[in-house]
Amino acid sequence: MARILVTSALPYINGVKHLGNLVGSMLPADVYARFKRAQGHQVLYICATDEHGTPAELAALAAGRDVATFCKEQHLIQKEIGEGFGLSWDYFGRSSSPQNHELTQHFCRKLDEAGLIEERIDQQVYSIDDGRFLPDRYIEGTCPKCGYDKARGDQCENCTSLLDPTDLIDPRSAVSGSTNLEVRDSKHLYLRQSQMVDELRAWINSKADWPNLVTSIANKWLDEGLQDRCITRDLSWGIPVDREGFEGKVFYVWFDAPIEYIAATKEWAEAITDDDVADMQIPGGDPLDGSYREVVGFGEERDWQSWWYGDAAKDVTYVQFMAKDNIPFHTVGFPVTQMGSREPWKVVDYIKGFNWLTYYGGKFSTSQKRGVFMDQALEILPADYWRYYLMANAPEGSDSSFTWDHFAGTINKDLADVLGNFVNRILRFTKSRFGEEVPAGGEWGDAEENLVAELDQRIASYTAYMEGMEYRKALSELRAIWASGNEYLTVAEPWAKFKENPDAAAVGVRTGINLIRLIAILSHPVIPTISENILSALKVPVSELAWPTVPVEDLLTILQPEHGFEVPKVLVQKIEDEHIAEWTERFGGTE
Repeated sequence: MARILVTSALPYINGVKHLGNLVGSMLPADVYARFKRAQGHQVLYICATDEHGTPAELAALAAGRDVATFCKEQHLIQKEIGEGFGLSWDYFGRSSSPQNHELTQHFCRKLDEAGLIEERIDQQVYSIDDGRFLPDRYIEGTCPKCGYDKARGDQCENCTSLLDPTDLIDPRSAVSGSTNLEVRDSKHLYLRQSQMVDELRAWINSKADWPNLVTSIANKWLDEGLQDRCITRDLSWGIPVDREGFEGKVFYVWFDAPIEYIAATKEWAEAITDDDVADMQIPGGDPLDGSYREVVGFGEERDWQSWWYGDAAKDVTYVQFMAKDNIPFHTVGFPVTQMGSREPWKVVDYIKGFNWLTYYGGKFSTSQKRGVFMDQALEILPADYWRYYLMANAPEGSDSSFTWDHFAGTINKDLADVLGNFVNRILRFTKSRFGEEVPAGGEWGDAEENLVAELDQRIASYTAYMEGMEYRKALSELRAIWASGNEYLTVAEPWAKFKENPDAAAVGVRTGINLIRLIAILSHPVIPTISENILSALKVPVSELAWPTVPVEDLLTILQPEHGFEVPKVLVQKIEDEHIAEWTERFGGTE
């Protein structure tokens, strides 16, 4: 049994996430975590809301809420929606937690001791009308690299270039829209990333198995000359900089957010609730020395350091999932923080990066309300419909485009016509001819042997693709496994044989029912609710969701004669033309 740590890019707190966010990180991470659990491995899937930075303040301002209350409410909303999609987080934390405060300040101290923190005087944009400095996302303007006129002061959403606020053309305040801006001096801390280039390059070059998308982005940053990065901001909401002369400043969100992967694991170990956090003073001292345990109590069976720190974490395989715009921060920024601390932190072993899912060729956008968002998706269809479609069309090799016609066609052809039809077809026939028990009689013949041979090959391929996180290929094999059931029934013809040879018909339906059980197990990482409904109909406990390791011929004989079953309700309802028309009008559907 291996220990596997899984993290997905933290969803930002400023609103419900769209389908592009879901397929770019959280959903593939969940599919992988479920797959690895089914194989019997010890998996810890950690995620959290990313709650600091200017967009949180701006969203709270727009909602008429104070930022702390806004973030607490949005955390619960995002947690409930994620659970509605079947995301099987072991813990879903908050980057505003006391644990993240402690660890972020700890990392800054260690980086300073290692000579990687430097004080500098920055020229920062100050809004005369707003009476305040405007850090990064409080400023909008035109990107100097691609001309996009809604670029933020930290990054252009269009071309993904990292920016400083002073780079923007025609800058304006995101708070008031004022252009009455001037540049003033402000003291900040810089992380000296440039000192880590050789160490980073050697580390990245050692990852020959990483996707080209990931290594190419990382090497591009190094080749272009890695710049030192400012890690503090003139804001009130965030993790305070515990350093003399920096009162009133907080850490930059992109410094503290990745540290929340570790902090959320600490939250998981200590089982802190939102109410506990609200009533708790953040303790001082070193979060690694154990003093924090005396404050909150410690779950003895949950040792967070064994996943992240020292010799105890050496047997952990750490896998991250994210879209391409997050790759630089996880191949450069977070590794600099971990390695630069000169402490034995667990760094990532594998990064699965994704391109973007577009909506009719345009980007999904939280800020511009373009595309289908997770709460809206769950309003109109069950989660498994979305899970299957998104993973079958995951934007791995290139961007992929969502359209309603393509979505409906995939659900109707694959989930309804192939999977749903096979399950209902055989169970209804068996009930009508043999009753609601697996029938006895008959011996295997060529049809069954050929089925075994095909499944041997396809299950091996499907498993290999899931191991390699090649989701499009994996789901193509999964669909082929579903199709093998209908193809087998076409050859076995139990309905044609029943009158003259009931035993031969019994072999066909008995094999088919066992194949349904096997299909439910193989499908569970992708469509867990449908799979569990199938197992329930077969009166098979969910505890039997172990990944198949025994020969296929054994798997197709597990449910023996007299084992009871029920015919489930229609597993997958088809999407009708009127639905497509309604949703196209509601969400838009033009190039």
